Amino acid sequence: MLKAIESILAMAEMELRRLKHDPIEIITRAVQPILWVTVFGVVMAHRIMVNVEDYISFIAPGVVLQSATFIALAYGIMLVFERESGILKKLLSSPIPRTSIVIGRALAGGIRASTQYIIVLASAALVGARFTNNLLLLITGYLVVTYVCMGFTAISILVASLMKTRERFMGIVGAISMPLFFASNALYPLDIMPESIKLFALVNPITYTVDLLRALLLNSSINAFNDVAIITLFNIIAFLLAIKIINKIIE
Repeated sequence: MLKAIESILAMAEMELRRLKHDPIEIITRAVQPILWVTVFGVVMAHRIMVNVEDYISFIAPGVVLQSATFIALAYGIMLVFERESGILKKLLSSPIPRTSIVIGRALAGGIRASTQYIIVLASAALVGARFTNNLLLLITGYLVVTYVCMGFTAISILVASLMKTRERFMGIVGAISMPLFFASNALYPLDIMPESIKLFALVNPITYTVDLLRALLLNSSINAFNDVAIITLFNIIAFLLAIKIINKIIE
């Protein structure tokens, strides 16, 4: 058990070292979510009628998830590159268990993606969003984003194991990320959605993560246990599928 934990942390540390040497990536990927809250949020707060008093505060958790999950889902492009160059084959031939490789990289991807939590909330606060000042709740929100993005990184690893070109991989990521974002409660409450979209939103893990983040950041009351349980179920399924299919990466 201890060796497995050491392997997971070693994989995560190796991946995060890349982020340390290339912090510009985080900054450039923050541009779009900053525009969402500072431009879209401000404009739509005066135009859209969704029975929400503070629209900027309302959409901020959703924008966090949109930005963070895209980074998590795009993480697998690194595996496609490593597969093309032969690096991944050497890694998978090493003594490190493949379960540890998947979990370690998912942890690194989750931490990488969660940087958007800080950037988006800071940007939203500058244009008038009001969040809790309880440090424990703010830290818990960060951990929630990291946790769910581990699941989305595992999905990215799963997709990367099936794709042999970076172009095809990014096409799949785009086809996954945007429907998840718009067919959720990220920008508007569930009760104003058409029934067909609402049904999809009810099985969308982003919906439950946004619910949980809003409860933590805006001091609203929801069934947090239900949200955590569904996010955990999503993560378990994502990890099991990624671990099962990772062998196909080297075929």
